[in-house]
Amino acid sequence: MTSLAARERAALCDLFTDVGPDAPTLCEGWTTADLAAHLWVRENQPVATVAAIVPAFGGLADERRAAVLHRLGYRGVVAALREGPGGVTPYRLPGVDSLANTAEFFIHLEDVRRAGEHPQGPRPMPMEDQDRLWPQVRLLGRLALRHSPVGVVVERPDGESLRLRPGSRTVTLLGQPGELLLALSGRRDAADVTVLGEDDAVAEFLAMPLSM
Repeated sequence: MTSLAARERAALCDLFTDVGPDAPTLCEGWTTADLAAHLWVRENQPVATVAAIVPAFGGLADERRAAVLHRLGYRGVVAALREGPGGVTPYRLPGVDSLANTAEFFIHLEDVRRAGEHPQGPRPMPMEDQDRLWPQVRLLGRLALRHSPVGVVVERPDGESLRLRPGSRTVTLLGQPGELLLALSGRRDAADVTVLGEDDAVAEFLAMPLSM
């Protein structure tokens, strides 16, 4: 069976092709061309992606994105992204694609779907795919919430829950795993998630910036 990461990759590449290089995304300041180039650089030149968080190499990722768009063009970048990573990169190791790309491609597909003047709503997803996203909520949510001033519990509509951050005052985020991923990755306004708790705790949580 094709992995969820592979199916989300294919769906995102289809959408990139449909909307073209200048469509908006939820990634502030980025068009679809920027996002496609980012995803290609991330897999094929991961050192450049890591360097983006190191001040001395702050411009390297930007340079690599611009370079691959110049070399391949937008459609060429999308075609290369669809084929998956090449050359020497950890993304070709067994198991890495599902571990590293399941949430990545799901989130960025929604970054395109839910942007612009006529954003689309949540996609209907089989429950087994939501189940595949659930471990990603635990993994990425704990990272995103490491500085949260309040405790955070995430809960699925079926009642299954995870405590991602302890605290004397706690908020509960209620939604499907995919929607929780979007909220925890800084896309709260686009996510179908309900925040429950005491008013002051909810206000503190909503005031806190979230990102991976």
